[in-house]
Amino acid sequence: MQRFTIPREVYTGDNAIEVLKTLQGKKAFIVIGSERTIKDGTVEKVQTLLKEASIESMVFQGVEHDPSFTTVKKGTEALREFGADWIIGIGGGSPIDAAKSMWIFYEHPELAFEEAFVPFSLPKMRNKAKFIGITTTSGTATEVTSFSVVTNPETGIKYPIADYEITPDIAIVDTNLVMSLTPELVAYTGMDALTHALEAYVSNVATPITDALAVKSIEMIDESLVNSFKGDETARKAMHISQCLAGMSFSNAILGIVHSMAHKTGKLFNIPHGCANAIYLPYVIQYNAKQAPEKYADVARRLGLAGNNQMELVNALVEYVKNLKKEMNVPASVKEFGISYDAFAEKLDFFAEEAVNDPCTGTNPRSIDTETMKKLYLCAYNGEDVQF
Repeated sequence: MQRFTIPREVYTGDNAIEVLKTLQGKKAFIVIGSERTIKDGTVEKVQTLLKEASIESMVFQGVEHDPSFTTVKKGTEALREFGADWIIGIGGGSPIDAAKSMWIFYEHPELAFEEAFVPFSLPKMRNKAKFIGITTTSGTATEVTSFSVVTNPETGIKYPIADYEITPDIAIVDTNLVMSLTPELVAYTGMDALTHALEAYVSNVATPITDALAVKSIEMIDESLVNSFKGDETARKAMHISQCLAGMSFSNAILGIVHSMAHKTGKLFNIPHGCANAIYLPYVIQYNAKQAPEKYADVARRLGLAGNNQMELVNALVEYVKNLKKEMNVPASVKEFGISYDAFAEKLDFFAEEAVNDPCTGTNPRSIDTETMKKLYLCAYNGEDVQF
């Protein structure tokens, strides 16, 4: 038996945020990151719409990139004092992920952090509140997923919480909210979305439903990402929808070792998550091709890439990803990003072992051990083709 879970309600398109004025409830706890969503008027708009629904709101501000256990704990304490029946995460992956984690410990204060990291083991939610994700970037898709990623501030290692209990009740994908994204943020979040779709498509628990969503997302990203990077508004809106499709896919098919690798090195070396995924993606495709060549070849065909056999098509897909990154000024390797070899090598044993144990590794199409993971990391560091 296979399961497919997405939010009960997903609102998309221009002015989708207007649905907030139809909510029923008493109090909404709003979680945001930087002041961007305050300065651009998004938070004020949300609070105005909630007021129309006779819902009191409180804003918890200051969730950092790669939200920490410390921030989640602080937010949970504020949430308990306020006593909300709606929790609303607004922004990119960090504030929405943090809001999901606050929700967990608001519902279940007795739960230890370590218990929450056991995949698909959370107790029942929605005893106190329901959850809304409002995405203002076009990549993470956490507004529709069963994931929340939090960081241990002492080690810099990210830990994904995975459970369908934290799939939001409502997702709002308002295409007006991404018009002010910078080109760099468009590139990084867009590559994050592409990684989500590709990893979901080759996952060892993929289904025809997740495949359909992944393929459509990949096709839309191919048509829209570079144009969105260049400032085209129609393409920008299309990317916002495509990342949501990818999120629905990977929330159910899960991910693979691109994310395992990025989770362990992103915060440690201050590499933005989407950028880290973009760096590792072509090398992981090369590694996985020995196990899943037919699916990568299928993607290549759908993108109109040339090749006389599966491996030629896989190689064409790898080059496609590399060229896509180059067109948007995304680093080709960890070295090109600016990390010194000594700093990388010093931590290599540690984060290779952590990456192997990451929950996303279990659904990667090709298995991997710590020594092989170290070799893969080094290929990505140096920008060398994977030959093993």
